[in-house]
Amino acid sequence: MRVLFSLLAVFLLLVPGACEAPETPPSAAAVIDSALAAHGGSALEQAVVTFNFRGDRYRLRHDNGRFHYRRTYTDSLNRTVTEGITNDSTYRRVNGKAVELSASERESVRTTVNSVSYFSLLPEPLGDPAVQPTYSGRDTIDGVPYHRLKVTFRQEGGGQDWQDVFMYWFRTDTYAMDYFAYAYGQGPDEEPGTRFREAYNVRRVNGIRWADYYNYTADTLSADQLARYPDLWARDGVRLVSRVQIDSVQVRPL
Repeated sequence: MRVLFSLLAVFLLLVPGACEAPETPPSAAAVIDSALAAHGGSALEQAVVTFNFRGDRYRLRHDNGRFHYRRTYTDSLNRTVTEGITNDSTYRRVNGKAVELSASERESVRTTVNSVSYFSLLPEPLGDPAVQPTYSGRDTIDGVPYHRLKVTFRQEGGGQDWQDVFMYWFRTDTYAMDYFAYAYGQGPDEEPGTRFREAYNVRRVNGIRWADYYNYTADTLSADQLARYPDLWARDGVRLVSRVQIDSVQVRPL
């Protein structure tokens, strides 16, 4: 028995890390804070961002918790239409004149403007009070280690699609958000689906990291299987749906 204990002691001395406790994973909040810093998100707290997306012009204004997001486009009658949302209102103007909106039209404007704004500003929206993040593990994607976070939303403040589920992958060294996935249509009487996005054309504008995305899907995955996307992506088990590109990005501090 003494020989066994001696051999065990030698093993513990010779094998690196044999006596070390397992590494404690970071909290989801700590990962988000590091990612926001890495992406330059603090610069968005008081700033105006403008860009083009699929032919529409977007203007996103932040002022310490107050926001004003709007898009401008030309409709089929060659009229200039501006739709916007603020902390308190939703509106549409046609050739500069306010148009009265029904409840369903207001919801459509909010969904369209907010969804484009949300995805373009990521990961900055992860600091919203309605976000419920959970650290769900680590993955290695294309040889690079990542923290994996799952995000759900509180109903209060979570918007119409508060039941959607998101998953984000942040590099363990730089905290860059190179991939994310989401499950939409999780409410009653909605058509569900999932997406997986891979960042490309990464660049910085006034210190803020921006990216375009390849947008993939796997028809067989459900909301509780988003963590499988990196493996399917690596094995060409996903289908390219679209490219999500924002052009002519400008950032101006207030």
